[in-house]
Amino acid sequence: MSMKSRGGEQISRSTISKKWTLFLCLASFCAGLFLTNRMWTVPESEGVTRTTAAEAEALKLVSEGCDPKFQKDVKSVPKEIFGEVSKTHKAIKTLDKTISNLEMELAAAKAAQESILAGSPVSEATENGDSFRKRKFLMVIGINTAFSSRKRRDSVRSTWMPQGEKRRKLEEEKGIIVRFVIGHSATLGGILDRAIEAENKKHGDILRLDHVEGYLELSAKTKTYFATAVALWDAEYYVKVDDDVHVNIATLGETLVRHRKKPRVYIGCMKSGPVLAQKGVRYHEPEYWKFGENGNKYFRHATGQLYAISKDLASFISLNRHVLHKYANEDVSLGSWFIGLDVQHIDDRRLCCGTPPDCEWKAQAGNACVASFDWSCSGICRSADRIKEVHRRCGEGEDVLWKAAF
Repeated sequence: MSMKSRGGEQISRSTISKKWTLFLCLASFCAGLFLTNRMWTVPESEGVTRTTAAEAEALKLVSEGCDPKFQKDVKSVPKEIFGEVSKTHKAIKTLDKTISNLEMELAAAKAAQESILAGSPVSEATENGDSFRKRKFLMVIGINTAFSSRKRRDSVRSTWMPQGEKRRKLEEEKGIIVRFVIGHSATLGGILDRAIEAENKKHGDILRLDHVEGYLELSAKTKTYFATAVALWDAEYYVKVDDDVHVNIATLGETLVRHRKKPRVYIGCMKSGPVLAQKGVRYHEPEYWKFGENGNKYFRHATGQLYAISKDLASFISLNRHVLHKYANEDVSLGSWFIGLDVQHIDDRRLCCGTPPDCEWKAQAGNACVASFDWSCSGICRSADRIKEVHRRCGEGEDVLWKAAF
């Protein structure tokens, strides 16, 4: 169908309808978008708030099965529970420590009881120990030894250290106490300690110290030895000697009695060796900087193989053992403890003779040695095998000891 316009032109009705239809569709689409955005905008009303980070965490807890309403209670309960658990844990640790200490004390008491029941020499001394220890002795000789030195101890027993009745006679008639000195292992009551206990039951010549054995702990062991010896025996002198050194007991006693009238006596082979700052070398001194410039020497002190101190010095060590400084080398430590005290240093070279032929020549010349060892080994080299030969050639003889009058 067609129609005429005023100008006489003819326009198709169908063409007009398509154009307007397309226009109206586009207009409707745009209007719809505009109206939709306006209608679905979320209003910032008072009743609706934005989700915060804390609430997001709470929602997360809800999703995991935790109710936010009980968060306050949930947070307070674990603190109380953990507090109780911590207290219980501490109580258990304390109880374990107490039980461990009781086990140690029980082991010590059991060892003492077994020693008494076995009738060892130690038990006999303990029975009349009060009267025995109250008497005055000339000297206490402590032979420093270790768990691994059983052969050395046996070699000493078979040479210069009297055994059995002779040792008891030495104590009662000459006032001389001789004991091997050793502490305990890191595992108290272990196989090493049991072996020493069994050895002591057999010989009764071992003094046990409240000390953990170790080569780097010799300074501490020395302090403990003097403190223990002073507490057990009232002697004029206290001697320390290594278990790889040969000793003539009578000659040692005669040497010490010459200094009876001198107070605070420190007797030995005095030396002043270099302070070794280099790591890895033998006798390295970690605290070398305390001795001044590199290349400096130590103060005068007795060599560690054998030395003797009078009772007042031993008592000084005992009373001050908790504050006395320990250097890496035991003989240096001992010398340092006497610096600042009015001490008489006695340098006697007979306390550090060499092994044969040195000690043998001196004995033949009427200048018997107190102690003999090899400087190269800081003791008798292979002492367990060679000490018998040293004793045969340089020993003073058993009669000399029993005829000696101190």
